[in-house]
Amino acid sequence: MVIDGIIISLVIGLLRKGSLSWITNPKLFKYGWVFPILLLVQLITFSFQNQFSWLGGISNYLFVLVYIIGLFFLWTNRDQQGFYIIFAGVLLNFIVMAVNGGRMPVSEEASLILDPMYVEAIKNGYYAKHALLTESTLVPFLGDIIPITSPYPRSQVISIGDVIMNIGIFLYIQEKMLAHKNEEKLNSIKSQTI
Repeated sequence: MVIDGIIISLVIGLLRKGSLSWITNPKLFKYGWVFPILLLVQLITFSFQNQFSWLGGISNYLFVLVYIIGLFFLWTNRDQQGFYIIFAGVLLNFIVMAVNGGRMPVSEEASLILDPMYVEAIKNGYYAKHALLTESTLVPFLGDIIPITSPYPRSQVISIGDVIMNIGIFLYIQEKMLAHKNEEKLNSIKSQTI
């Protein structure tokens, strides 16, 4: 869902005549190198957890560690527009995963919109980051319980944390993409007062 939020934010920013020049700023974030590494760790874990049993066995701990480091990254960049909101969304996802053995609980009922093979894969433990929501799931309302389907182009099940996180991502990207417009307005106001 994060990738979707980024893409939607970029498209809206472009429609608002925003600029992408901010992306090339090497000092965009403090510890900016952390984010790509965290994505890579998740991708490698997800891709190879079923081929290497030892990786599958520690994957829940890896996902929790990724969230802890990600929360640190977000907190150190909290001065950025929207990062408090992103932090709150990630924290909610972290809480539900941490109290449920490092797995994000997924509602089987909400998953009915997805390919039935996906639910079977979760039941059989093929997606190490997810587990079916059951009666023993702690804080189930924070799990993936919100189904999104047509007219949205990609059916998926998300959490309230995902929604909050994407609001923060949207605000951040809009602020970055439209910063040049804000500077132009500010300069225009300054020139009129001089």
